[in-house]
This record gives sequence, C-alpha cells and structure tokens, in this order.
Amino acid sequence: MDFDFYLSTMWSVLKALPLTLEIWFFGVAIGLVLATGLTWLRASGYKLGEYFTRAYVFVFRGSPLLVQLYLIYFGLSQFDFIRHSPILWPILRDPMYCTIVAMALNTAAYSSEIFRGSLRAVPVGQIEAAKAFGMPAFTRFRLVTLPIALRLALPAYSTEIILMTKATALASVVTIMEMMGTAQKIQHDTFRPIEVLTCAGVIYLLLNLSIARLFAWVEYLLSPHLRPAPGQSQQIKPVPEVL
Repeated sequence: MDFDFYLSTMWSVLKALPLTLEIWFFGVAIGLVLATGLTWLRASGYKLGEYFTRAYVFVFRGSPLLVQLYLIYFGLSQFDFIRHSPILWPILRDPMYCTIVAMALNTAAYSSEIFRGSLRAVPVGQIEAAKAFGMPAFTRFRLVTLPIALRLALPAYSTEIILMTKATALASVVTIMEMMGTAQKIQHDTFRPIEVLTCAGVIYLLLNLSIARLFAWVEYLLSPHLRPAPGQSQQIKPVPEVL
C-alpha cells in the first residue's frame, strides 16, 4: 500500500474543501430562505400561493438535481433575453453561481415540506394553552409553536443538509474543481481510481459526521427533557443521529 500516495491525494482533495463548503453554505442558506417563504405561502391560506407551492415542490422533488443543474447551466443560456440581461447573465454564465442556484432551488422544495410537516405536528393542546393565557398571535408563535416545530424538524432537516453536502459533488460536472472535481482530475492523471475515490469518500464521510454531530448537539439544546435537572448528577446522552 502506497501511503505517500494516499497522503498526497488526501491533501490535494482537502485543498478544495473551502470551495466545497462555500458552495454548500450559500446553497443551503439561500434554500433556507426560499423554504421559509414557501412554507409561509403554503400555510397562508391563499389559493394561488398554495397552488404555486405545490407545483414548485412537485417539479423540484420529482426531477433529479443533476438534470436541474444541467438545465440551469446549459439550458438557460440558450435564451437571448438571458444572455443580454445585465442582471441574469453574470450569474447564469458562472458555473459556481449556477450550482448554488440549482442546490438552493432543490433543497428549498424538500425543506419547505419538512417545515410544513413540523408546523402541523405541533400539538394543538400547546397552542390552545397559549391562547388561554392570552398570548398574542406573534408571541404564541415565537414562544410556543416555533420552538416545538424546530425541534420536530431538526432530524429530517439534518438529513437534508447532509444530502446537500453530498450533492456538492455534482458541481464537478460543470467544471468546478471542488473536492470531487479535484479527485477526478487526480484519478485521470494517475489511473488509480480506487485509491483516489477512497480518499475523497473518507473526507466526505468525516464532513457529514461533523454535520450530524452538530445537529445532534443543537437538538439536545432544544430538547429540555434531554437535559439534566438542576442538581442532577447523572449524565443524559444526546439523541442518537442517523447519517
């Protein structure tokens, strides 16, 4: 076993980690904002907003992310009004921006359904009790509905975040040299696919493990029943997470 080759490959792939994290961060952040808006539209009671949200979720959950990335990067540039737009063209001609847009649009569809389900899963008795105490609607949402919904959404949303981390590997198909793109270049230069892809897979695995542990810690903070009472000495373990 050539340990020097493994170490050099790991180091070369790790050099592309900041770019991978940049794509992941902006894709997830923009997707979170879009998902919040879609959730509000779906719960607002406006028929037009509900129909739009249903159609959006159906399209982006029903088609592969790779197809969506190809359509955004290769397809939209076929339209003259986009190529001549001073706003759209600087974004859609850049493969990194196209990848971020595709990831944001895709994760927004999945995340909005996660958030909608968690809001609907909030026990009605908790909301009725808050009403009985005379809480205004916004205070009731901020202190009762939102904390419970966040706690309920975290397990599914953490899985979605991990899926988006792995989805950053698709950026390599539009010429972005993130971790997978770097690994593919090394593979083509050395003709040693097993060693190279093993190194890349280990890095992705460790990255996703870190994200899973982070969400497990956040879930622990949002779950009072998992924290020891004042003066209690026994250690309470956090909720186990699933990669």
